[in-house]
Amino acid sequence: MRSVIWFVLLFGAAVVAASTLGANDGLVSVYAGTWRFDVSLNLFLLALVGSCFALVALIHATNSLIGLPERARLWRVARRERTAQAALREALAQYFAGRYSRAKSAAQHALSIQEDTPELKRDAEFSVLSLLLAAGSAHRLQDRTQRDALLSRALQLAKASGAARPAEEGAQLMAAEWALDDRDAPRSLVLLGELPPGVVRRTQALRLKLQAARLGQQPHEALKTARLLAKHQGMSRATSLGLLRSLANECLDTAHDIDQLRRTWMSLDAADRRDNFVASRAATRAAQLGSPEDARSWLRPGWDGIKDAAEDERAALSLALVCAVTDIGADWLPRLESARLTHPRDPAVAHAVGTALAERRLWGKARQLLEAAAADAELPVAARRMAWLTLARMAEDEGQPDRAAASYRSAALLR
Repeated sequence: MRSVIWFVLLFGAAVVAASTLGANDGLVSVYAGTWRFDVSLNLFLLALVGSCFALVALIHATNSLIGLPERARLWRVARRERTAQAALREALAQYFAGRYSRAKSAAQHALSIQEDTPELKRDAEFSVLSLLLAAGSAHRLQDRTQRDALLSRALQLAKASGAARPAEEGAQLMAAEWALDDRDAPRSLVLLGELPPGVVRRTQALRLKLQAARLGQQPHEALKTARLLAKHQGMSRATSLGLLRSLANECLDTAHDIDQLRRTWMSLDAADRRDNFVASRAATRAAQLGSPEDARSWLRPGWDGIKDAAEDERAALSLALVCAVTDIGADWLPRLESARLTHPRDPAVAHAVGTALAERRLWGKARQLLEAAAADAELPVAARRMAWLTLARMAEDEGQPDRAAASYRSAALLR
């Protein structure tokens, strides 16, 4: 197809030339002093066009000859730039391959090539990336002095050049990560706090902040960060659920009095307070601090929905209620009876209901439930021992020392 087009164009040019130059009846006279030259118009036009082409070719040749040194310089710069880029790629490949000594040497070679070439010194991003690779390799080699020196140079170069802003953010994140590797949580938190607001919300920054907060034993900050991380889908749903639950429990464990525990409980997210495991931990802690009323109020939503709770949730709620059963009110009896009827074969529920009935001095039903729970091997040993001890105290209150001694003996024999 291309050949056909060229032939058509050639034929068109031939037709135009034949129609315009075919007559050849024009004459061009050139006077030079006493001389006169007469040439045909066609010859003059051809000579004029040829002269123009020759003049343009001469100008191009002259420019090429004059610009030869500049082109040679640019070629040398391009060659050194390609060499530097190859050294940087080699450093990156060696770093990922775990050959950190070679990676550091290659990165430093790239920097030396750039420093020896004035035209390449303006590329601040290249310098920062090379310095970060060298610093990362030094960190892996446990050379902290050289790592800090290279990192400081990288940060100075990045801050001096606006084009290297992404590299500056990467350097700050790497510095925070290295501080975590050094088990220096305060320094890591300081470095993360210096990041711009947009960078702080990135997934990697949130992960580093979460690790630093946990390492620095700041469960409240860690819980807040973990919630942001879960919101940004930085972890799976199952992982985020377990982590949030664990951090909420850590926050509750930091309370040293009931007022502090109440403030901590109210500071938790509504979703955390609805979690049966978190509520159970809070209730257990409140009972330990001498406030069973708060404990039962936090357990009430879980017990109201216990028919839909999983087995491990029922076990947690039951154990927490056993710890908070002191002075339990009669308003709990319908709730406990409903739970017993809904889960008649659950030993944990039987243990909790039996303990509550014993506190209300309803010893007949309580003894039946507690004996069933204490004899059930599926119930944890600690819970079974608590059931036997409750049975022993009931027997003492009823004036049955033999039964009380047998219960104490059964509790002591549990292993």
